[in-house]
Amino acid sequence: MIKRFLSLEWKSFFRAASFQTNLAIKILMAFGALYFILVFLGLGAGSYYFIEEVLKKEPFELINKFMLYYFVFDLVFRFFMQKTPVMNIRPLLYINIKKDTIVNYTLGKSALSFFNIMHLFFFIPFVVVLCIEDFSVLGVMTWLLGMLATVLIINFLNILIDKKDVVFYSVAVIFMALGALQYFNLFDATNYTVYYFKGLYDYPWMVIIALAVLFVVYRIVHNFFKGNLYLDAGLSTQHDIAKSQHFNWLDQFGTLGAFLKNDIRLITRNKRAKSVILMSFLFLFYGLLFITGAIEAYKNPVWKIFGGIFVTGGFMFSFGQFVPSWDSSYYNLMMSQNIPYRDYLSSKWWLMVIVTLIAAILASFYIYFGWEVYLLVLAAAVYNIGINAHIVLLAGAFTRTPIDLMSNKNAFGDKKAFNFKTLLLIIPQILIPLALYYLGIAFFNDLIGLLFVALAGVAGFALKGFVFDKIEHIYKTQKYETISAYKQKN
Repeated sequence: MIKRFLSLEWKSFFRAASFQTNLAIKILMAFGALYFILVFLGLGAGSYYFIEEVLKKEPFELINKFMLYYFVFDLVFRFFMQKTPVMNIRPLLYINIKKDTIVNYTLGKSALSFFNIMHLFFFIPFVVVLCIEDFSVLGVMTWLLGMLATVLIINFLNILIDKKDVVFYSVAVIFMALGALQYFNLFDATNYTVYYFKGLYDYPWMVIIALAVLFVVYRIVHNFFKGNLYLDAGLSTQHDIAKSQHFNWLDQFGTLGAFLKNDIRLITRNKRAKSVILMSFLFLFYGLLFITGAIEAYKNPVWKIFGGIFVTGGFMFSFGQFVPSWDSSYYNLMMSQNIPYRDYLSSKWWLMVIVTLIAAILASFYIYFGWEVYLLVLAAAVYNIGINAHIVLLAGAFTRTPIDLMSNKNAFGDKKAFNFKTLLLIIPQILIPLALYYLGIAFFNDLIGLLFVALAGVAGFALKGFVFDKIEHIYKTQKYETISAYKQKN
């Protein structure tokens, strides 16, 4: 039966209408995977000697101490990048196939993902170095087995985090609490986790703990999937708490108000949209990396405008690039109605502008670093409203990536969202404001550079009607290609 599943996925890949696009993306992903493999190989083979010769510390002890950070980073990276294993299982439920078989195959498929395999390229070379340095072979093998078990635990835990909000919020609270305690030097969790990781080597029997935890987590995930594996899963909704969201005050704006109400409801009700709001809030603090000089490479004054663009444009970039993909589940129905495209696009534009203005107000804490810093944020906000709001709408016409609103994966974006046309649009989004600011500070001063950036935004806002005509025309010409793309589920 597993062979049959593999055969179905193979046929699905080659028969999909987007086969050529998927193939090109997978080739690029292969080069990216090769890069990570080389990086992990270098770390695995060289970290021991680097720590010993450069840092002058005991390598194995230090690596075990910071292994907690390694796995926390791995979990965070997976949360944003790794997709939850999905199969089109409804046709399989009509025939005599055990649910256990379907779930085991799906979870086994996730265990063999590159996100797990790439860790082998770090741990195996490192274990070889430990053996060369006369460490106990038995202890090294149990340590390796414990590390691989922990990798799989992270893999299955990531699935639960994506599917169950209570797990997500619990893990987030724990991470934030531990981070705050360590920041204020009240409690350092690594002082205690080091005993576990080092114990996998010193006491080989401790590997049983790692394997037992792996088994328990696997069974929890298995039972969760099996319990939701029926034909009407996801079709029924719970009505424990009834909430009415009418937003009647938007009715005065006519069709534009109706679209705005739908967008607000989408943001407040769906996982993916909520993730975008969370990421947008975090972007408010992105400018601190440039203002405080926390990173050496960002101390160049030109990079400050780069940070300013993202401080107020986090929502714009993460939400706007997926217009009209947010409506992919009912886009075909919407296009069959007598709906003015201009009103549809205007609602998205106004939503991005309103959130940008709110972000500019929330970012007023940058005044603490000086009025010139907050003026930079405001100038970037004007550019976002006048120029970037139009550009992200234009980029959405070429994205055509269906969105699963019940998943919070890829809050930053999706690999299918990147193509040559959207890549070209990065130039006016990022490079032009950098160039304008550079010209201003090169020939005049910082204030003139900010004025250049703000005037560009004002000019873009003044040409809104002309620009919208062009964007509307592009969306109409791409209409049927977009409809066809949204029909593709694989």
